[in-house]
Amino acid sequence: MASHYQHLSFEERRKIAKWREGKMPVPEIADRLSRPASTIYRELKRNTYQDAELPQYSGYYAVTAQDKYERRRAVHRKLVVHPEVKAAVEDALKAGWSPEQIAGRMRLEQHRIRVSHETIYRFAYSKLGLAEAFYRHLPEHRRRRRPRNHRRHQRSHIQDSQSLCHRPSAVAERQEFGHWECDLMMFRKENGKVNVTSLVERVSRFTVVMRNEDRHSEPIMEALIAGLAPLPAEARQSITFDRGTEFSAWRRLKDGIGAASWFCDPQAPWQKGTVENTNGRLRKHLPRSTEPTALTNRYLRSICQSLNSTPRKCLGYRTPAEVFESNLMALRNRLE
Repeated sequence: MASHYQHLSFEERRKIAKWREGKMPVPEIADRLSRPASTIYRELKRNTYQDAELPQYSGYYAVTAQDKYERRRAVHRKLVVHPEVKAAVEDALKAGWSPEQIAGRMRLEQHRIRVSHETIYRFAYSKLGLAEAFYRHLPEHRRRRRPRNHRRHQRSHIQDSQSLCHRPSAVAERQEFGHWECDLMMFRKENGKVNVTSLVERVSRFTVVMRNEDRHSEPIMEALIAGLAPLPAEARQSITFDRGTEFSAWRRLKDGIGAASWFCDPQAPWQKGTVENTNGRLRKHLPRSTEPTALTNRYLRSICQSLNSTPRKCLGYRTPAEVFESNLMALRNRLE
């Protein structure tokens, strides 16, 4: 049975310092301490003292190395030492914030005691955090961090559409407000045809969610028109879709609210990554097992309010609602 990893002790660090002073090779040090060579290399890299002004004093010193190690450990134990901070982090996670959003907002608001997103993850996956099932509050609810680059298959092809390659660079680079991305969220087949439209403004990441009774394209487009019509025309300039047949009636948008439509290339969902990422957040509230016929507009609005009041790293830890309102106000001021 494999033994659990044990951190280097101060006595081991004293031996490493003595042997390094004697020019002993790292593999031999590792062998004498019955440690992997990688452990010694990592120790030297992380805890060697560096003096830029007097480089002759740089080197590995046991006391300095132990102090750096203990200070680093203390940082990652903030959630243990400060239960009030842990409680605040836990409340934010339960509200749907990610560890990165929590840490970023703490920096933005200049909290006296702040934690990094890595500290939150480390606590969640520590022995204490696992014992408390703290990981259940994380966005993915996983006991372990999973590999990234997980992709979903793109859906069916759609004809006579405008490709993203013709979309202006100002839109592609998020320099212009009023351009949206759209997708459909489906549920288990046995729960019927009801689905949900997710709509996200690209600059602000402001999210709108609407219920659909089926996947017929005309009612979906009419719902988009009704949802966006109250906004100024400059705030609803275009919508980017994938090539699912539920978006085949896209011409109605131009006739109804003057909005242009752009379509991703086949098998390229990353081209509308904003709404894809938003769907991942929405799944916390709307898992595939959801009974969609029971979804009310009031509940869907509450989900949107939660997402739109959550700070985002890409927005400088402002919320989508704050950025959306700021752009909308600037737009209205220009029109007056």
